[in-house]
Amino acid sequence: MDEQRVANGATRASTSTSAGTNLRARVRTIRHEAERVLSIELVPVEGTAFPPFAPGAHIDLHLPNGITRSYSLVNSPDEHARYVIGVLDDEKSRGGSRYVHEQLRCGSTLSIGKPRNNFALDEEAVSTVLVAGGIGITPMLCMYRRLREQGRDVQLVYCARTRAQAAFLDELDALGGNVRLHFDDEHEGRPFDLAAFLAQQHESVHAYCCGPGPMLSAFEAACAACGIGNVHIERFAANSAVAATPQTGYNVELARSGRMLFVPAGKALLDVLLEANVDVEYSCREGLCGACETRVLRGCPDHRDSVLTQSDRANGNVMMICVSGAKSETLALDLA
Repeated sequence: MDEQRVANGATRASTSTSAGTNLRARVRTIRHEAERVLSIELVPVEGTAFPPFAPGAHIDLHLPNGITRSYSLVNSPDEHARYVIGVLDDEKSRGGSRYVHEQLRCGSTLSIGKPRNNFALDEEAVSTVLVAGGIGITPMLCMYRRLREQGRDVQLVYCARTRAQAAFLDELDALGGNVRLHFDDEHEGRPFDLAAFLAQQHESVHAYCCGPGPMLSAFEAACAACGIGNVHIERFAANSAVAATPQTGYNVELARSGRMLFVPAGKALLDVLLEANVDVEYSCREGLCGACETRVLRGCPDHRDSVLTQSDRANGNVMMICVSGAKSETLALDLA
């Protein structure tokens, strides 16, 4: 996958209009972490600084070939002078991860986005389980490190097809604690039994999962069956069940300016806004990264993203304008 996230850390194809808010970073080290996985250490260019981040955050990499990809931050949030990401060389790469693996060099400078977090860790939870599949270990490593440092009750399950494909094993070993590794080829090809594992957890546990689609589906189903309500997931790719372009035309009122725009059936709201020269921030165009989150003042959004929680959707106060549309005839957005 080009690590199609939300995860990769994540990966999403994108273009961004937020260049004015981007940071300049220099590649200090590139390290082989596992089969087809590199870690990239980024430091601020001279005279600048990186903003702080929290476990679960990701950054956008604006690559010289014009492609933008998002990757979860792996290192400790206590390290204020560097960002570290993990990048899987996706066999289906559309130019993002392949560029990183084949052309990125130490000393290169890049434009990167400020950290965003759609997968925030509840550091006050009484107990936590973290489930990672493949490159989904990247946000989980950061979370696990933080909870271990705080002396919290935390378990980590890390699944991969083979041990050779599992990144950051040395760091996990150094952190110690309750880490369970599962490699399919060491279990006659059988995947980890998520249902059995989650059935052993208390209903109040906070359960996090980052990995490929089938794992996320199995995780959500197992949590529901066990009555676990505090469920947090991060996707590698947009949820195909909700990401289709809305098929009904509607009006959009830009509340700050009073302008009214029409969004034809089958056309993305973001495209209509950009064609009207509306200044909006966006990145992935897949409803994954959260960059385009916009306040809804009136109307009923038709949510098609993979970011918002069910309560967010029910409130209807915000929407991701890259993929979502409207159920009502008119939406009023907090835009000029």
